[in-house]
Amino acid sequence: MRQMITAVVLAASLWSGAAFSQSPPPLVFTAIPDQDETRLVERFSKVADYLHAKLGISVKYLPVKSYPAAVTAFVNNQVQLAWFGGFTGVQARREVADSEAIAQGAEDAAFKSLIIANARTGLAPVADFPEGIAGKSFTFGARASTSGRLMPEYFIRNAFGGRSPDEIFARVGFSGDHSRTIQLVQSGAYEVGVLDYTVWDLDNKAGKVDLAKVGVIWESPTFPDYQWTVRGDVDRVYGAGFKDKLKATLIAIDDPAILGPFGRSRFIPARNSDYLPLEKVGRATNLLN
Repeated sequence: MRQMITAVVLAASLWSGAAFSQSPPPLVFTAIPDQDETRLVERFSKVADYLHAKLGISVKYLPVKSYPAAVTAFVNNQVQLAWFGGFTGVQARREVADSEAIAQGAEDAAFKSLIIANARTGLAPVADFPEGIAGKSFTFGARASTSGRLMPEYFIRNAFGGRSPDEIFARVGFSGDHSRTIQLVQSGAYEVGVLDYTVWDLDNKAGKVDLAKVGVIWESPTFPDYQWTVRGDVDRVYGAGFKDKLKATLIAIDDPAILGPFGRSRFIPARNSDYLPLEKVGRATNLLN
């Protein structure tokens, strides 16, 4: 009798362990740190809660300290999903076989950079490229930022006959994120800077921009930018059809409490081929090997 009870207990234990081992691991995602960290945690905590409710699995947001750290986390499979900028998405997908861009903001298909200037420069808004920025101190955003470095550098080189930023400006800096760019130009630490137009709008609405001290002087031509990119092995880990379900879930987001902090009206489908123009610009500017 004792042997029978022991066998039953052992069988139950093995069944329980087998069931536990078959549970999928948490889906972990990250995002490039393109603005204020507090704002990012608030934004992506809401995304994690939403995905958990819709997908029925544990979902966690992993903050990172830099754009390269976001790419590294994706490449090393510390995260399976990432909200990348256009350029960081290109970098990550080149390193991870079969990874895909699956969704982007409706605004990301035709994104823009803004050049801003401290009021003391006397620079006024212009339609054509503002060549009066030459000789001023200038700050980009993060070194791997699409709207804060890659595309602006491309436009700058085109406007000044292929010369590099170091040849054009009195001093060149990298703020690290778009919100910081606004602060540096507004304070006068740099005379001119360039950033993501959605962060300008968000910070302006949040009362963080003093328009008496800093203003937009130029709006760039459009280009593809941010997107959700997923690793190619998620169906194997989370079950057949998971990638398509994840894509549909992201595109279905309609809660203003989630979309508002992104500065996006909605998410739409994305494909790797949408970002081929950024690969070409990356090679042209020697920012992509």
